[in-house]
Amino acid sequence: MYNIEHQQGKGAVSLREFLATSRFWFQSFQNWQSEFLSIVSIVGLSIFLRQQGSPESKPVDARHAETGR
Repeated sequence: MYNIEHQQGKGAVSLREFLATSRFWFQSFQNWQSEFLSIVSIVGLSIFLRQQGSPESKPVDARHAETGR
């Protein structure tokens, strides 16, 4: 039983009832949006840093000895 509504003077709700509340869906979508934004940022930065001629880029199949690191 989830006691999310107890602070508002209501009794505890079951998991099934909690999944049907707007509070659960609002919080889930807020979390989803932040996760999506972080993944897009990481992918965007990795593409930017792997551009040809970038000091951070190297050929994918290059050995460590060839790249200096």
